[in-house]
Amino acid sequence: MARWIGIDYGKVRTGIAFTDANACMAFPHETVLTDDIWKALESLAKAEPCAGFVLGMPDAWSNRLDAETDSTQAIRTLQADLLKKWPHWPVHLVDESFTSREARFSMVQSGMKKKKREVKGAMDRVAAALILQRFLETLPR
Repeated sequence: MARWIGIDYGKVRTGIAFTDANACMAFPHETVLTDDIWKALESLAKAEPCAGFVLGMPDAWSNRLDAETDSTQAIRTLQADLLKKWPHWPVHLVDESFTSREARFSMVQSGMKKKKREVKGAMDRVAAALILQRFLETLPR
């Protein structure tokens, strides 16, 4: 089997997560500067077999133009670039609504100390795992 790679794109920092080989659970991996995303994704894609990518998209299921956010076009560009680089792997869009809030709550509930929660990027990689977990829940079992 192969794992999925999840991405919580941001203008400055991007959270990255991945699943286990059976695509049952998502795990936060790292947060990278968005300018360095390609190096991080290439490393993950080479490390183990990959099934594809899952990108968080604000209001992903809405077709309304007024639902666009500041990051919507950048995420669509990233989606297109991923498909160009790895044309044999799908790139799914998943609604990322409230994932930052859920990530913060999850970090508190898991007992993560406040000082660690405040580290830049901690929430981004947890949000990427939440986005990826949402996708996994849609897969047939």
